[in-house]
Amino acid sequence: MFFNQKTKYEFEGIIDDTIRFIEDVQLLDEKLWSELVNQFRKHTDCEDARWRGEFWGKMMRGACLTYSYTRNKALYDVLTKTITEMLSLQEDNGRISSYTTDCEFDGWDIWCRKYVIVGMQYYYEICADDTLKKELISSMCRQMDYIISKVGKSEDGKILITMATRHWRGLNSSSLLEPVMQLYNMTKQKEYLDFAEYIISCGGTSVVNIFELAYENKIHPFQYPITKAYEMISCFEGLLEYCIATENEKYKTTVKNFAERVLNDEFSVIGCCGASHEFFDHTVVRQANTTNNILKQETCVTVTMMRFMRKMFLFTGERKYIDAFEISMYNAFLGSVNRNKNKTATDGNKINPIIFPFDSYSPLTKGTRGVGIAGKLKINETTYYGCCAAIGASGSGIIPKTAVLNGENGEVFINLYIKGKIKSETPNGNSISLLFDTDYPKTGEVNITVLSEKQEELQLCFRNPQFSECSKIYLNGELLEFNKEEYIKIKRVWNNGDCVRILFDMKCEAIYPISYGKQFIMMPIWGQNYMIPVLDEEDENAKKHIAIRRGPIILALDSRLGYDLEKTYSIKVDENGLIDFELSNDCDSTNFTKIIHGNIPLVSGDFVEVVDYSSAGKLWGSESVVSAWIKTEE
Repeated sequence: MFFNQKTKYEFEGIIDDTIRFIEDVQLLDEKLWSELVNQFRKHTDCEDARWRGEFWGKMMRGACLTYSYTRNKALYDVLTKTITEMLSLQEDNGRISSYTTDCEFDGWDIWCRKYVIVGMQYYYEICADDTLKKELISSMCRQMDYIISKVGKSEDGKILITMATRHWRGLNSSSLLEPVMQLYNMTKQKEYLDFAEYIISCGGTSVVNIFELAYENKIHPFQYPITKAYEMISCFEGLLEYCIATENEKYKTTVKNFAERVLNDEFSVIGCCGASHEFFDHTVVRQANTTNNILKQETCVTVTMMRFMRKMFLFTGERKYIDAFEISMYNAFLGSVNRNKNKTATDGNKINPIIFPFDSYSPLTKGTRGVGIAGKLKINETTYYGCCAAIGASGSGIIPKTAVLNGENGEVFINLYIKGKIKSETPNGNSISLLFDTDYPKTGEVNITVLSEKQEELQLCFRNPQFSECSKIYLNGELLEFNKEEYIKIKRVWNNGDCVRILFDMKCEAIYPISYGKQFIMMPIWGQNYMIPVLDEEDENAKKHIAIRRGPIILALDSRLGYDLEKTYSIKVDENGLIDFELSNDCDSTNFTKIIHGNIPLVSGDFVEVVDYSSAGKLWGSESVVSAWIKTEE
């Protein structure tokens, strides 16, 4: 599968609002871009071996994806200016680093250089200047060539990539694999494929080969010696790119095994990983524990998960990956967007409060948003920035490039149902548009009108989400039969004005915590480069919770609705595990925006009001306490 670069999107509603909000409050900020470039000009990461150098490339990737959607010339001009500034900092030997040569290949140096190359690769996709594109290719190659001249086999007098850092046993440096493969795809220069194979041979860490562990498939990722979720997923993203380029059967199995383990072991109800910080820690069974760390479900992990799930769909065509993407998008990701423009806490009197477009962590049981800034580092004397703030735009930016994808045989896969219009081109070069009239996921009705320049035979494939067991689809008013286990495929000669109507079953289901007793999980010794097994015990209070999913949305409590989240609610659940949710049509009954608002019945005959998780807790404080897992009676 692939994304057709000629496809353009005109969304309406929360997705469009979110993308443009991020563009306005962050991506058009020239002063911020200048400060992020200054980290390379001043080599600021040498002071403490940190990761300031990641911010520019992370944000550039998201900004370029955003531009692909908005086509805002002002944004393009800002990005062109900052890319030109970055290119001007290239040293004679090709280096662009936030570390000097005296302290390079330590700390997060390779990780930061990775993001410089990633940012340039994404800008290359939108660049309209052929001369600048040549400069970009030259710079990326020279940067990578310098790294290859220093990093490699020890018998060649080089530093091992897994030893070119003091953190996470080399996992962060090994994630360079993805841009190496992207550069190989762009240039077809064999030395980059060779370097990718070298990185893979090193196994991702200095203590164990994580790729072999995934291939053997005998233990879970939370049992690996290193369990840092974001960096590990990034390594497997790189391995996936290698699979696509080489069709290596062993590594195809490896990547699929890993993706399956992540979905089965780590995917929380809101679509993220990490019940404690940002580690694989058997999140599926631990997520309702009230004893978990306050820092959990990191936005960096959410965005990386979304990217990985999208790539797995491109690789396999299996709908479960888009189902997972959608859950992450509507819950953890949109929940992290700081639409209320809350300011972060001050750091004494020296650091100014700042508005970040994204929150860093998401609560599962009763808690508040805005509890911490992940990756918080000073970028000048009065300003700090963070990793989640920098990566977030990549999450919103890939939504358009996931909504509709093309198959190698000319199929069109419709993955996300977002109100608006999508314009594209058929395999024969004819223009075609899909007009989406829907308020999904508030309701399950989606009407799609085909606007075509000419008649053409085409197979349109509509995702039937796994949650919808009783979907119905109509073509020009006629009810069609289809295999509910797969995409709904309609192959025909499409005429201008043809209408597809889909009714999804938006059932409301109860999700219960999974009892597990005791287990060993790997947890870090902070400040040290290793992890140890820790005995983890199930929280007795976990079983006194329930989560409620309606379609792809987790319904949550918010104290702004007038409820005490310490109170228990005996929710009425039928013998099939379903809840009779009543959608509220009173738009003025809450004083904050939301996707869904409605009532959940209680055994007593009363009800409790809930809203979608992404809209809950948005004041980042005690005035808007949120809970995805609701306290209930045993």
